[in-house]
Formats: sequence, structure tokens, C-alpha cells
Amino acid sequence: MERRAGRATIAIHNSYDPRVFREAHRRILARAGPLALAYDFNLVTLGFPFPEDLRLPVEVADWVASTTSIGEDGSYLRELAAKGRFQSFPYPSKGLPPQLGLPVLTTCDPEPQRKMEMGDVVSLLRNGQSVCLIFGAGPKGVPKEVRELARHHLDVTFDGRSLETCTALGAVAGALAHSLRRQ
Repeated sequence: MERRAGRATIAIHNSYDPRVFREAHRRILARAGPLALAYDFNLVTLGFPFPEDLRLPVEVADWVASTTSIGEDGSYLRELAAKGRFQSFPYPSKGLPPQLGLPVLTTCDPEPQRKMEMGDVVSLLRNGQSVCLIFGAGPKGVPKEVRELARHHLDVTFDGRSLETCTALGAVAGALAHSLRRQ
């Protein structure tokens, strides 16, 4: 019997203003949606200030998509939501929802005792463990509390280079997806 692979989830932590939805929020979602869809990952937001009247992920995706030309005018984010692979959560206070998988912070400054390589992430997924890759959206990255929540830290660069969030999203998603395809 073949072992079922774990699911990779892209989690974007809002480090911008927690009360105001900015153009930066819209752009990162419009860019992350196509990546998640292309590489068969889930996508979640953490602490995004969506309007209170938007309750369902499909409603959020429709709202974001209605004002962007990125990602085929937001259709990729809509498709992801329609497939049940886009969700929104409040800021994690006591941990991430367990259904998201093992928390792995993507960072250019991994703690040595928590550092893992891309091959380690691939092994976890191939062995049935789901993984939640946390990205900080905003100039400050993730706060200390979120950094502590992550059991593991992943630096996709070879030497601790800081990458802009959307660049990091593409680099990690692409590297992971292609690593998973190798036999």
C-alpha cells in the first residue's frame, strides 16, 4: 500500500496594520493564490483584516479578486477557494490550527537548533506529515511569538539572504514542488 503524501500549506502572517486591509495584502494574496494552485498547496492567511461581512473563503476570494489584475484577475484565488483550499484564521495566540500541519517558519535567519533543509521538508511530506510554511507579510516579518510557534525554520537561500515576501513565496513553493517531483 502506497503511503499518502502530506499536504503543504502556505500560511501568510499579516505584519502590517491589523485593522486596515492594504493594497499589499491584496497583492500578496493575488500572487500566492496562483502558486498554491500551480503546486497543489493550500493557502491560509493569519490575522488579515478582511471586512467583517466576508465570512466564507469564497467571499474573501471574490472580494480580493474583484480589484486585482494579478493572477488572471484573481481567478486563481477564486478557484483555490472553490476547491476548499483557501482559509483565513485570526492571529495565532496559542499555536496554529493543527490541521495545517507541522509549523515551519521560512526565514533568512533560522535558529541553528530549529534549522531544516528543503530535503527534510520533502521527507516529511513524502512520509505523510503535513507541513505549514509560514511567511511574514510586512517589513518586520513575523513577531517573536510566531517565530517561537514554529518548531522548524527553513532558509531557502544558500547563505541567509533576505527575500521580499512574494519572492520568497515563489522560491519556496517552486523549490519544494520540484523537489517533491524528483524520485
